Amino acid sequence: MQFRGFVSVLFVMFGIGLTLKAEEKSDSGYQFTLIRELPHTPVKDQFRTSTCWSFAGTSFIESELLRMGKPEVNLSEMFIVNHCYCDKADRYVRMQGNANFGSGGLLHDILYVMKNYGLVPETAYPGLNYGEKKHIHGEVDDLLKNMVTSVVQNKNKKISSSWTVAFRKSTDAYFGEIPEEFKYENKKYSPVTFLSDFCGGINPDDYVEITSFTHHPFYQQFVLEVPDNWLWEKLYNVPLNELQQIIDNALDKGYTVGWAADVSEKGFVTTQKGVAVVPEANKEDMSDAEIRKWEKLSEYEKEKEIYKLNGPGKEKIITQELRQVAFDTQETTDDHAMHIIGNAKDQNGTPYYRIKNSWGPYNSYDGYFYASVPYILYKTTAILLHKNAVPGEIRKKLGF
Repeated sequence: MQFRGFVSVLFVMFGIGLTLKAEEKSDSGYQFTLIRELPHTPVKDQFRTSTCWSFAGTSFIESELLRMGKPEVNLSEMFIVNHCYCDKADRYVRMQGNANFGSGGLLHDILYVMKNYGLVPETAYPGLNYGEKKHIHGEVDDLLKNMVTSVVQNKNKKISSSWTVAFRKSTDAYFGEIPEEFKYENKKYSPVTFLSDFCGGINPDDYVEITSFTHHPFYQQFVLEVPDNWLWEKLYNVPLNELQQIIDNALDKGYTVGWAADVSEKGFVTTQKGVAVVPEANKEDMSDAEIRKWEKLSEYEKEKEIYKLNGPGKEKIITQELRQVAFDTQETTDDHAMHIIGNAKDQNGTPYYRIKNSWGPYNSYDGYFYASVPYILYKTTAILLHKNAVPGEIRKKLGF
C-alpha cells in the first residue's frame, strides 16, 4: 500500500495489525503523524449512487476477514444492494407505502444480507449490467421507486402475485442476475457457501451497532429513528464518553470500525483538504482589538473566517446535550457511511481518526481523510464493530 506525501516511514508489525509512524501533509496546513493503520482493502468508489452504506459495510467486512487471517477479497457491493432493494420493496408494499423506500441504508444491512443470502466477490457480481463503467443509479432508483408506488396505488383494489417477479427482473436488468453458483480462485461456490467456506469463521451475530442519544435510556437497545433504518434494527445506547472509549479500544485491539455520520457540516466539506473538524473562533488568542473587530462581523463573515482552515485550530467542546440538540433539530442526520481504519495526530499533538471513504481517490490523501475527535463525537449517528472490540466493563452494562 502506498501513501502520498510521506516523508518518513517506520513500519512495525504487531499481532493485531500494522502500527505506523509517518508524516502526511496536505495543502491545508495540516500535518498528520499516522499512529496506527489497521489492515484494510483499497479505497472503493460508489460514484453516483447513494449506496455508501454497502461500500462502507463491505469494506468493514473485508477488514474483519483480514483481521481473522483470511485472504484479501473484494466483496460485491451490488449483491448487497440488489437483495436489500427487493426486500425493502416487499416491506414497502406490505406497509401500503407507509415506509421508507430508496437506495439508502445502514451499515447493519450487510449483516442482514450475510445472514439471509450469503456473500459474493466483486468478480462474480460487479453489478454493472447497464452499459456504464462506474455505478450510476439515478435511472434505476427512479424506476424502482415508481414501480413500488404504482403497486401500492394500483386501481385493481388487489395486488397481484406477479409484481415481485417484475421488480426482481428490473433489479436484475440493471445489476445482473444474482448467481446461484460461481467460480472463485478455481473453486465453485454459491453465495451461501462462499460466506461459510471462503469467509468461514465470520458470524454476523458477532457484530453490534452502537450510538449515543439521551431520548432513550443508556445501556438499552432502541430503534434508531432515521429513514434509512428500513429494517427497524435496534442499536445499543451508551453515554458519549463511552462511545469514544469503544472506538479507541477497538483500534487499540486491532479492530476497525464502521462509521455512520452526518456529512452536511462545512467542516466535513473540507475533506477535499483531508480533514473533518468542528471549528470555533479562538477568542483566547485574540487581542482586545481583534475581538472588537470579530464581534462586528456578520454571521456569514464569521463563518467564512472560521472555515478558512489553513491549519489546526480551536474546535467546539462537544457535550452530550449539544449532540442531542443537533439530532433533535435534524441538524445532524444520517447522511453517509465510512470506515475508521486508524488514528493519527496533527502537528500540535491533537488526536484524529483516519477514515477510509468510498469516493475514489478524490483528495490529496487518495480517498482517505482525518476526522477530529470533536467531529466524531458530534456527528456520529452509529458505529458498527465486533462485540469483542467493546471494553469488557461496557459489555457487561450492555448485557452481551
